[in-house]
Parts: sequence; structure tokens; C-alpha cells
Amino acid sequence: MHNWQDAFPHAKHLPFSSVLKEMLMLFTNIPFTNASDYVYYLDVVPGKSAWQLIQESGLFAKFVLFILILFSIISWAIMLWKWRQFSRVEAGNRIFLRKFRSTSSIYSHYESLSKIQNTPLAIMVRQSFAELENGRGSQNDLSKNPVAVLDEDHLRLFSDAAERAGEEELSNLGKHIPFLATTANTSPFLGLLGTVWGIMGSFSSIGVRGSASLAIVAPGIAEALIATVAGLAAAIPAVIGYNHFNSRLKILGVTIDNFRSELVSALRREILNNKVEG
Repeated sequence: MHNWQDAFPHAKHLPFSSVLKEMLMLFTNIPFTNASDYVYYLDVVPGKSAWQLIQESGLFAKFVLFILILFSIISWAIMLWKWRQFSRVEAGNRIFLRKFRSTSSIYSHYESLSKIQNTPLAIMVRQSFAELENGRGSQNDLSKNPVAVLDEDHLRLFSDAAERAGEEELSNLGKHIPFLATTANTSPFLGLLGTVWGIMGSFSSIGVRGSASLAIVAPGIAEALIATVAGLAAAIPAVIGYNHFNSRLKILGVTIDNFRSELVSALRREILNNKVEG
């Protein structure tokens, strides 16, 4: 069996530190120039955690990491909140539509429909009928007057009110989603800024020390890579969340727009039926 001396025959007459240096250069392809390099490689670099590297980083690097962590926390909070909000709204819409489509007279049941919780559709019904009552005047309460007296002007007023209510609810649902896009677009550049800053620090150390040893370059590179990882860790979930919730928001927009048309058609159909019966 061969030993290390067979692999390095000229190392028999060298001190152990020189032998270790040659072995490390052979297996790692790192150009060690002095003893401190491979001692740093063996002891400092592998033994330090990311948290230790962050603690030893400069003030500017810590500031960049703080901003990235803050962006990430806010983004996750928004995503969790929007997940719950969208889930409640979608479930409420399904319940409302089942009840709405099983109702024979929207005019007779609009008050009960408008009280269903967690759905923009109920708010559209409530505000559109409230606008219709205001347009007809206090003496023409919908609960006392037949729907047959409504004309096209009333229907236009009703449709406009439903459209405004739907757009307002859609706008409320879309709040804070753009922050996810901001995080997704900004975080990689902040990470890049930290990376460039760390590399600048490495080159500055080379200039001061007059050598490019691993012990001098490694801390700045490690600091730079941590900033890159932090930027990507903040950006990737944010861009996924933005695309996901933006897609759900568009689907809700289509649902709201379709319901407005369905609501106006139901009221118009009821007006025509009352006129025929009258």
C-alpha cells in the first residue's frame, strides 16, 4: 500500500506544513502562497456558519441584509393575508351565487342576498339597489312599489352602481399585491449591491496587504455571496406570490364583471315579466 510519501517523494525532507500545503494545492486547486492560507482554509472557512459571517460583515452589508430580510418578512405576511382573504371571498362568492341563482325574484330577495358575508357580489347587490332607491326618491320605496315601474334609466343607474361597487371591491382585494412585485424586482439588485460591495472589500484588502491570498479574499467573497442568496431568497417567493395572486385577482374580476351583467339581466327580466303579467 502506498503512503503519502510515495505520492510526494520530495516531501520526505520537507516540514509537515509544507507537505500539507502541497497536498491542499493538489486536491483543491487553490494557489496557496503562505502558511496562513491553508490554515485559514482548514480552520476558518469550513467552520464558520452563515450567521457568523453575517456578524463579521461590515455595516453596509448588514444594512443591505436588513432591508432584504424586512422585504421578505413583509412579502410573506402579505402572501399569507391575501391567501386567507382570497379564500374567504371565493368561498363567499360560491355561496352567494348558489343562493342568487336559486332565487326566483331578485327584487323580492335583494335584502337577504345583500347580507351574505365575505363576498363582493353581495356588496354589489346592496349598493346597486340602494342607488336605485335614491334615484327613485324616498316616496318610491322598492319594498312598496312594483318593479314594473322601472325604466331603462333606472336600469342604467342600477348597472352603473353595480359596476362601481365591483371595481371598488376589486381594488380593495388588489391592495398590497404590487409590493410583491416591488420585492421581486428590487431584491436581486439589492443582493447584487451587497455582492459588489463585498468584492470591492476583497480587492481593497488585496491592495492594502499587497497579496491575493485566500485568507484575505475569502471573507469579502463570503459576505458577497450571502447578500446574493438573501436577495434571491426574498425575490423568488415574492414573484411566485405576485403571479399567483394577480392571476386570482383577474379571475375574480371576470367573476364580478359577469355577475354585474347577470344581475342587470335578472332585474330586466323581472321587469318584463311583471309588465307581461300586468
